[in-house]
Amino acid sequence: MLNPDGVYLGNYRCSLMGFDLNRHWLDPSPWVHPTLHGVKQLIVQMYNDPSKRVHRGDSIVGRHSSEIPFESLPTSMTDFMTHDCCQKTSLEFYIDIHAHSTMMNGFMYGNIFEDEERFQRQAIFPKLLCQNAEDFSYSSTSFNRDAVKAGTGRRFLGGLLDHTSYCYTLEVSFYSYIISGTTAAVPYTEEAYMKLGRNVARTFLDYYRLNPMVEKVAIPMPRLRKEKSPPYKHPLLRGPAGNYPNGKGDKKSSVNHKDPSTPF
Repeated sequence: MLNPDGVYLGNYRCSLMGFDLNRHWLDPSPWVHPTLHGVKQLIVQMYNDPSKRVHRGDSIVGRHSSEIPFESLPTSMTDFMTHDCCQKTSLEFYIDIHAHSTMMNGFMYGNIFEDEERFQRQAIFPKLLCQNAEDFSYSSTSFNRDAVKAGTGRRFLGGLLDHTSYCYTLEVSFYSYIISGTTAAVPYTEEAYMKLGRNVARTFLDYYRLNPMVEKVAIPMPRLRKEKSPPYKHPLLRGPAGNYPNGKGDKKSSVNHKDPSTPF
């Protein structure tokens, strides 16, 4: 959770100091946006460091804090990245979870890339999630590169990370969802939110083909818009994936989807 103080005070969007944290990923302040600054620093170091280390925690998990020698723990971000309890890894998925105040169901926002193959492959995960979760709407899922969203985690990391990484915002309605084929709104409950979370976890099993009970499915791919706006260069641009033309909002620049033609 990147906004614990704001949530504690009852804010559903702003931090304790009144900032919408999901608009400040480009240049977060360590004083004003400390959680964002820390997470961004960690991810950038993971990306820039050839070893790409993250905390594994094998020597810590299952042990009471009093049993862990204080001097054995990392004391800075640099120490953390080179600590013995780290291992090589790569960041393949980033999913930022938010509640939505106007739309119903769960849905995702994704990015648009000049690399069409990467752009199309990112449609696989939300499609699989739609098959696992009755409250998730693939038709409401959209892919955009609007300049006004450049400060979001999805946009920032989508421009920073390479073609093996996929970044999404998972939005879930504050209110309710409608199951396909019905018209009645079903209010969201705490259990319903937790069920969606479990279905996200199940979708990772399907994505990596770790679930032998699931057959291969056809995945409908999004279609690129014909028109292109002037490119928006990311501050941490690394290759063509960081080019983002300007836009005017998620709904107006969302990408339509066509029927499946490419098997998963």
